[in-house]
Amino acid sequence: MSQVKITETILRDAHQSLIATRLRTEEMLPILKQIDKIGYHAIEMWGGATFDTSLRFLNEDPWERLRTIRKNVTHTKLQMLLRGQNLLGYKHYADDVVVEFVKKAVANGIDIIRIFDALNDPRNLRVALETAKKEGAHAQAAISYTISPVHTTETFVAMAKEFESMGADSIAIKDMSGLLTPYVAYELVKRIKSEIKVPLEMHSHATSGLASMMYLKAIEAGVDIIDTAISPFALGTSQPPTEPIVATLQGTEFDTGLSLDELNVIAEYFTPIRERGLETGLLSNKMLGVNIQTLLYQVPGGMLSNLVSQLTAQNALNKFDDVLKEVPRVRKDLGYPPLVTPTSQIIGTQAVFNVISGQRYKIIPNEVKAYVKGMYGKPTIPIEDEIVRKIIGDEEVITCRPADLIPPEMKKLKEEIKEYIEQDEDVLSYALFPQVAINYFKYRDINRYKIDEDLVNRDDMTYPV
Repeated sequence: MSQVKITETILRDAHQSLIATRLRTEEMLPILKQIDKIGYHAIEMWGGATFDTSLRFLNEDPWERLRTIRKNVTHTKLQMLLRGQNLLGYKHYADDVVVEFVKKAVANGIDIIRIFDALNDPRNLRVALETAKKEGAHAQAAISYTISPVHTTETFVAMAKEFESMGADSIAIKDMSGLLTPYVAYELVKRIKSEIKVPLEMHSHATSGLASMMYLKAIEAGVDIIDTAISPFALGTSQPPTEPIVATLQGTEFDTGLSLDELNVIAEYFTPIRERGLETGLLSNKMLGVNIQTLLYQVPGGMLSNLVSQLTAQNALNKFDDVLKEVPRVRKDLGYPPLVTPTSQIIGTQAVFNVISGQRYKIIPNEVKAYVKGMYGKPTIPIEDEIVRKIIGDEEVITCRPADLIPPEMKKLKEEIKEYIEQDEDVLSYALFPQVAINYFKYRDINRYKIDEDLVNRDDMTYPV
């Protein structure tokens, strides 16, 4: 067994999990050189919710963030998270959009693309995976780990083998809810490692209190890479902390080779940012403890906060426990999908409507209807006819790859926003988040005008003849 490698999540999943992805590029810049010199396997810094949040809340161009980090990180691989045919949005996009997005991500500096699908439907990974490889990136296929009566170790071993056969350069086990217990992880890693030749990476969240213990057993079983977060932004709904893992493995056959002194420089940099988050309420204590409801109801941390928001808006927070109990029932009805974006939102919203209306499936959101019609892909097991009819009536369930029904979109998208385009990437921002991107483009134009005006009014300017 060679030394265990570490992917650091501070620039993406750690702050996404704890402070709603609100870390700004300017806050990252001063510490990038230090992060780059550590010797991490990779830095996860893009994808997930970073794209949406940059445009929607931070008035930042996510493409510019990627280019800026790439310019300052010259020794370590940059990694992103991609939701297969969903890219970074919440619906399936046409193949030409997926291809162009992956091309631009790699061209702007991404080295490793972790690609997953909420339903573990390999058809939804194919185009992104093939394009990543064609563009020279490392294509990692991720298994969305979940627990149900129909998910077994054999299920996940078969997925790993299929992803490898599709050309994946490595496999990740994405334990988004922190459900993987230490000894189950040991067995799962052992089995997968015995069946595949490519590296295996483990990703988890500390929400249930299991993740650090689970990582240790996964390491003993032969996992090659683990995802951790520097300590000020670790634990709770984030990843296990980097430094204790490094300390635990020092002097063993799994020694990471990373320096605790060098890591501490990063920790000291992010500690005041954490403190500010606590003072302003951006970092909530609710995100920092152990939440056993994750194990009882298999609800990831982000989904829990979404349920609270939905119920609060309906003045029905007293129904929270009822909704938590309804989530597994809806999940069973809908073929046991893993609970990860966007299926976690689909299942959670239906559970809220079932409880608030007092009648199951009296109110059915369009996303639930689309899911049952097969527009997101193939459920783990077929949905019973009675549930299908209750949700979509006599409408037909599709069996093809959902994106096969979506015509090419890039040409139309370019035409729609031609007045705003300053870079090719703007079309992709618009493709994923149309109104949000338009708002950002307008903000960009207005603020550029203000900057130009300030320059014109300066007394020390010299102007070319």
